This record gives sequence, C-alpha cells and structure tokens, in this order.
Amino acid sequence: MDIKLQQVEYAYAKGTPFEKRALYNVNMHIQSGTYQAIIGHTGSGKSTVLQHFNALLRPTSGTVVIGDRVIEAGKKQKNLKEVRQKVGIVFQFPEHQLFEETVLKDIMFGPMNFGMQEAVAKKRAEELITLVGLPESVLDKSPFDLSGGQMRRVAIAGVLAMEPDVIVLDEPTAGLDPRGQREIMDMFYALHQERGLTTILVTHSMEDAARYADYVSIMHEGRCVLTGTPTELFSDETKLREYRLELPRLVAFQRKVEKLIGEPLRELSLTEEHFAKQLAAYIKAGGRA
Repeated sequence: MDIKLQQVEYAYAKGTPFEKRALYNVNMHIQSGTYQAIIGHTGSGKSTVLQHFNALLRPTSGTVVIGDRVIEAGKKQKNLKEVRQKVGIVFQFPEHQLFEETVLKDIMFGPMNFGMQEAVAKKRAEELITLVGLPESVLDKSPFDLSGGQMRRVAIAGVLAMEPDVIVLDEPTAGLDPRGQREIMDMFYALHQERGLTTILVTHSMEDAARYADYVSIMHEGRCVLTGTPTELFSDETKLREYRLELPRLVAFQRKVEKLIGEPLRELSLTEEHFAKQLAAYIKAGGRA
C-alpha cells in the first residue's frame, strides 16, 4: 500500500491563540513493500507526520493518500476505521496500551472490535505469540506479570493481529537494552520481508535507519528536506550536520579507519558484517582498496 503526502501542512490548535505550526509543505512518497526510515532531531515533525499515515491527524492543508483513500484538508471523512486497520502504528512504549486481564484477550481485542469471530481471533493470537518470540504458555497470563520486553512483544502482536498492510514503528526500541533493541529490530525486519509489509520506521537511531531501511527521509523544522538511500544520505556528513544529525557510528568509524590508512575503502559500510568483509579484502589485497 502506497502512502503519499502532498503539500501537507499541519497546525495544532488551529484558529486559536495557541496555534502552532508543526508541518510545512511536506511531500513524501512511501512506496508499497518498501522499508522507509524517517529521521530528524527532536521537534523536527517526525511524530506529527506519522500520525497522518493512518489519519489520526488530518492535514490543515494539502492531501494525504493512503492506498485508495484520499484525505484532503477541510473535507469530512467517513469510515476511517478501515484505514486504521490497514495501517498499524506501534507507538513508543506500546506496552502502556495493554489493559486486558490476559495476554490472549489483549491480542484478540483489536480484531474482535473490527468484527472478527472469536474463534478466528483466538487462532490468530496463538499464531502471533510465537511469531513475536514468546511461548504459547504466556497467553493465559496477565500481561502485567511479564517483563517489560515481553509486554512490548505482546503489544506488537496486538497490532499485527489486525493484519495491517503498513506498519509504522515509532521509536520501537525506546527503553530496551542493546540486546533487546537488536532482537526487536531484527524481528520487524523479518516480518517486513516475510509478509511483504510496507514498513515505516520513525527513529532517532542513525544505526537502525542505516541497517534496515531501503530509503531514508530527513525531517527538519517541520519540513521533509531530503529523501534517498541510506548510502546517499550517510555519505554526506556536512549535509547531516546542517540538519543537526550525526553519522551512524559505524560510518564514522569507517571514516577514521580511512584517514589512518590514507585512502577510502571501496564502499560505504552500513553494517558491521559489510565493514568486516571490506577490511578483510583490503588486508588480503596487501593494503590496496
């Protein structure tokens, strides 16, 4: 499912003394089946943009196209429930959204709220709990008896139970330890590939954007200022600093190595695996890039 933002602007409390512009003429095209990261400094407009992807917010100016639905500023919209079923958002700390007495009921809640039969919803919950890396035995437990990482996986299963075509991840690793961060991100990437999902990652992590995304958009002061591949964007340190962003740590490390050896390596490395292969090839070639 494609999502397009066309000249989108948004103001909070529009028409009041407290009006605050958050987005200015944002144009963005997220192609079906791709993995797109949206990065930017705090206050750049990332969170406001993501809430337009399933019409939680509607533009004060411009147009949002979600699949075959067109949402225009100033026009009333009907049956946005269908849009929100197709575009699932995993917010920061999704475990805070848990509320049912058992894990099973929590995962089933969304699908049943959209009219799914109980037996079908239960079967889906049983399939998803193992998909997110938890044993079926947790289904009968209270979600509040689980660890923080387990609770997050339950909340993610609840979003996946809606069978969305698009999944939006809002800082999904916030508060997790490094191992938990990598496990969650690898799980989302596997889901993206196996299910052909359109995946949108809103993040402060340059590392996650570099490792997983097909395309990266930079938000800056309420505008989408650049979109390109991770290699294109992270090759230009000067441009990143202009938008108050840093290089991914691995790219910065590669630049230091290149300075020490006196020449650039053949390619920009966005993963540790790729950098190790490049460095090994350099050494085997007798110190020639």
